Amino acid sequence: MAIAFADAYAHLPWQAAYVSPLRRARETAMPFCRRAGLEMTLQNGLREVMYGQWEGLPPAVVDKKFHDDYLSWLTDPAWSAPTGGERAVDIAQRASQVLDKIEHTHPSGNVLLVSHKATIRIMLSLLLGIDVGRYRDRMEMPVAAVSIVELASRGPRFHRIADRSHLSEGLRALPST
Repeated sequence: MAIAFADAYAHLPWQAAYVSPLRRARETAMPFCRRAGLEMTLQNGLREVMYGQWEGLPPAVVDKKFHDDYLSWLTDPAWSAPTGGERAVDIAQRASQVLDKIEHTHPSGNVLLVSHKATIRIMLSLLLGIDVGRYRDRMEMPVAAVSIVELASRGPRFHRIADRSHLSEGLRALPST
């Protein structure tokens, strides 16, 4: 999937690549960065959601062990965090700092961001003006999807959201988790 993305997009003129420091994001960005001749700029603000004590647990176990917290998080993830984890508003704040940095450092041109499904949905919700607590309800973000947002003078302009047309039919058919 990462190679398919590199094949489809590396030929464009790129200014920079900002990448979550987590291994799977770095590995996803690597083929593109090599082909485009870019160094990765690692950004903690692009990390995946920190799930705290829920990390690695299936939802049924989380529900059983942390029932009240789990119900609160399901109801309003903007203001309710996983036990010991992050709220969506916290993720929106750290991600928006990265977006601000990019906007000031690269006022024009193409900039790649490689992050994680929930973080991307929260960033897009923020840019679209959607309550970040509804990020799970308002959009899907399958793995290896591309969203293209132009940071225009009159606000963000969305060219693509969760597009996987760069993938072969066989790769698009794989589960999106």
